[in-house]
Amino acid sequence: MANTKITSRVIADDAVTTAAIADDAITSALIADDAVGAASIADDAVGADQLASNAVVTASMADDAVTQDKIADNAVGTAQLKFTATGGTITTAGGYTIHTFTSSGTFNASKAGTVEYLVIAGGGGGGSSVGGGGGAGGYRTATGFSVAEGDHTVTVGAGGAQDTSGSNSVFSTITSTGGGKGGPFQTSGTAGGSGGGVGGRNSSANGAGGGAGTSGQGNAGGNRGGGGANALGGGGGGGGAGAVGGDSRALDGTNSKEGGHGGAGAASSITGSSVTRAGGGGGGGDISAAGGDAGAGGGGAGNGGSAGTANTGGGGGGAGNSVAGSAGGSGVVIVRYPS
Repeated sequence: MANTKITSRVIADDAVTTAAIADDAITSALIADDAVGAASIADDAVGADQLASNAVVTASMADDAVTQDKIADNAVGTAQLKFTATGGTITTAGGYTIHTFTSSGTFNASKAGTVEYLVIAGGGGGGSSVGGGGGAGGYRTATGFSVAEGDHTVTVGAGGAQDTSGSNSVFSTITSTGGGKGGPFQTSGTAGGSGGGVGGRNSSANGAGGGAGTSGQGNAGGNRGGGGANALGGGGGGGGAGAVGGDSRALDGTNSKEGGHGGAGAASSITGSSVTRAGGGGGGGDISAAGGDAGAGGGGAGNGGSAGTANTGGGGGGAGNSVAGSAGGSGVVIVRYPS
């Protein structure tokens, strides 16, 4: 009997079903490269539930296998796209993408999402003529902050010069208040993100005191230390994000001529390592007495010893009898999200 080929015309449409084919009966080695073309596959023949997680890899696809006209308009939506953004100096650490703004700019989000932020305003300048230390710039931080797709304004506040408060910093709808200026001779410190320290000499005689801090952003500036209403005294320390400014310090039982220490700042690991920022400035000393120490986190030392450190929001040091007060440090805005 002569061999007779079996053709598709001899086999009924439903003669061979998947149940009749062993699992390993047909392998890729038995199928010619061009045996099954796109024209042979119905539009809905292969669904996601028929594909193993690694069934289709890029090595298995011809360069032109998937073209734009083969992708439905709604095949890839925003839910399938990873959140990314532009703006500032971009780094990565610990599984996060970090945007650091040391000057004003724009944070542009690719889609709606949530981020973590740190917004620090500019520090206040130290007061003149035995002045109080400048208060640190307001310090605000939070996680899970919602941002919409598109541009978000970033403003980095400048530090204040002598006798001048710092400027606000802004990220999207978040505003941190500039640090209060230190009080000049016998004058109260100014309220701010953290308040400026009181000006020196006999400030208690006129009711002067340290400036108030803003709730949730910083602390108050320091006052004049002990002694009677007309006792000599140095300037109070500027408030920091983590502590109030120190009162001026006594050299004897009557006078507190040494400047108060600046309040400590607060630590954050938003950049991948712990950094302390937003320290208060030290107050100036009276009649050649020592100025107050700089608050940890970028504050300036008293007696014009140093300015607040740039991009920390540190307050400037208060003036002594014969030296000027120092400027506050500029602020910073830092934003991060999972890479």
